[in-house]
Amino acid sequence: MSQITNTLLMIRPVSFRRNEETAVNNHYQKKTKSLPKTIQAKALKEFNALVEKLTEVGVKVIEVEDTKKPDTPDAIFPNNWISFHKNGNVCMYPMFAENRRLERRIDILDSIEKEGFKIENIIDYTEAEEEGYFLEGTGSMVLDRENMIAYCALSPRTNEELCIEFCEDLEYTPILFRANQTVNGKRKSIYHTNVMLSIGETFAVVCLQTIDDKKQRKHLAKVLQKSGKEIINISEAQVAKFAGNMLQVQGKDKKYIVMSETAYESLSQAQITLLEKHGDILKSDVKTIEENGGGSVRCMLAEIF
Repeated sequence: MSQITNTLLMIRPVSFRRNEETAVNNHYQKKTKSLPKTIQAKALKEFNALVEKLTEVGVKVIEVEDTKKPDTPDAIFPNNWISFHKNGNVCMYPMFAENRRLERRIDILDSIEKEGFKIENIIDYTEAEEEGYFLEGTGSMVLDRENMIAYCALSPRTNEELCIEFCEDLEYTPILFRANQTVNGKRKSIYHTNVMLSIGETFAVVCLQTIDDKKQRKHLAKVLQKSGKEIINISEAQVAKFAGNMLQVQGKDKKYIVMSETAYESLSQAQITLLEKHGDILKSDVKTIEENGGGSVRCMLAEIF
């Protein structure tokens, strides 16, 4: 199984704005004075620029437009409700915020099949919402697809039992831990694993200092090294700048590591040099999306295998 793909699903926003329902435990969302109309216009511009950059280097982007109704301010982040796997498996996930559950659209699967992808089997975990359990796709789990390992930072949006169920269904090994950040002097759960961990073919960008439990921290580093990943450690301050929220993709003739300008600007020259051993860096400005949505480039990309 390949770790990276050359095909991505992206959802073009029509009513993007700060989502009050997710702000309760996403501490990266900022309150801005901008009007929703202005936020949407800027987000669309950022979205289009990213699509253009990806397409230019030979990454195939399947673009689907969001709908005005129902109102889904976070639809730009499809990787939380759907993931695509080998053998035509598609997983659909239970979401913490009620208005994010409306993002799940079966017609999107039709769009993907029209592009020549076969969907054999839909594994649906969404019933867990009724019990108040959540697992938000490749936000909650960072997958090492080659070594069949699912890295999972437990949080209000990432339930341990559901993560284990996913791993049993798709034959992954779960690596569970707790990752925290300091919010107003208190340690609070990081809402999504993909904010503090990114896994490429031969590298892992990780913020080990978010893992307060020394045993868990050591274990995570050991598993990453054992699976052949060069560890590029980032700081908690860099996590806040979305430096952990990157994705390696396959371009026309080379590999790219896609991240935001905010993330890139937070990296040291030494970290950039280490990353460039594993692929060319492709950066794009998504500041409006980051500020209002509390997610960055990786969250906007649902990989299709």
